[in-house]
Amino acid sequence: MADDITDTSQTVAAGQLRALIERIERLEEEKKTIADDIKEVFAEAKGTGFDTKAIRTIIRLRKKDQAERQEEDAILDLYMAALGMV
Repeated sequence: MADDITDTSQTVAAGQLRALIERIERLEEEKKTIADDIKEVFAEAKGTGFDTKAIRTIIRLRKKDQAERQEEDAILDLYMAALGMV
């Protein structure tokens, strides 16, 4: 009887593990598809004459809130001034 419970528990655990792995695999495939789509949009932007490095910087900055951006800008300005770059 204890062996039946152990076997059932192992079967359930194996099933859960398989389900989790399959979900992760599906999500990884979706992530790859999305990454490919993003790459295509950047290629389109470049083909239209836009600077993709600047676009990437803008996207990174838009993810941050205004206070965080201002703090980073202030620190950057301070460091650049210390190095005589401004």
